[in-house]
Amino acid sequence: MDCEKPAVCVLDASTYVGFWILKRLLSRGYSVHAAIHRNIGAETEIEKKLKEMEKVEERLSVFAIDILDYQSILLALKGCNGLFCCLENPDGYDDKLVKWEVRGAINVVEACAQTESVEKIVFTSSLTAAIWRENISSEKDIDESSWSNQEFCRKLKLWQALAKTLSEKAAWALAMDRALNMVSINAGLVVGPAVAQENPLSTMSYLNGAAQMYENGVLALVDVNFLADVHIRAFEDRSTCGRYFCFDQIVNTEEEAVKLAHSLSPLISLPPRYERQGSERQGRLRTEKLNKLVESAACH
Repeated sequence: MDCEKPAVCVLDASTYVGFWILKRLLSRGYSVHAAIHRNIGAETEIEKKLKEMEKVEERLSVFAIDILDYQSILLALKGCNGLFCCLENPDGYDDKLVKWEVRGAINVVEACAQTESVEKIVFTSSLTAAIWRENISSEKDIDESSWSNQEFCRKLKLWQALAKTLSEKAAWALAMDRALNMVSINAGLVVGPAVAQENPLSTMSYLNGAAQMYENGVLALVDVNFLADVHIRAFEDRSTCGRYFCFDQIVNTEEEAVKLAHSLSPLISLPPRYERQGSERQGRLRTEKLNKLVESAACH
């Protein structure tokens, strides 16, 4: 018989990734505080699912929060041993919403620092926080030490990449200052069931610059089930630290690019044919840290 699992918080549980992490946590016996950022518009399909789940799932409690209201975050964190922080703007990104996500990340980490119960933060970030810079085509490898160049992101209006870069850096700076135990999961483009319907604007925001990512061997995908598992492994494994690139495929061929476009229909059209010599790109993203984490979990 497994020992009783601690209570954890998923914020924002109404995001596509947050919802899948929440479902995985419940299936593993955790009690979950689902923190949902209050939106002015109509309820999303995921928000409706969460409220229905709360009626029948004793280990699920839903909290309406404002990411800019520090006190509301504290209420959702009360009694929780860990936090899965999955910030994502449901309306996509522009230069103003970048600031919203950075402020939200700071508020969430500071709230964790003010609790007595939160022992670990698993912060969902993105590969776009690592891959964008002027000389991307000349670099041999891109790993967890790499960061996207902020000015380059602004110049190309890569707002999602800028938001993920700045919010992750802000979270790391504050976590280190407050001596908090934090790891970040830098995810590739998230794919999975109904992703085009339930995560359309976030998907399109990630794909801003997709042609350049493809040409440079850094257009990577991750299945949401695998991504959720990695988050939980990162939480449960006491040896985890720093950043983890998380993807299970790099799109290297035109055939793979067409397959991706079909899977995301009708969000994106078929990619153009490139005239570059050679039909296959060389992936340059490294995942040694992730491989060790997955292999370690498989041994237990």
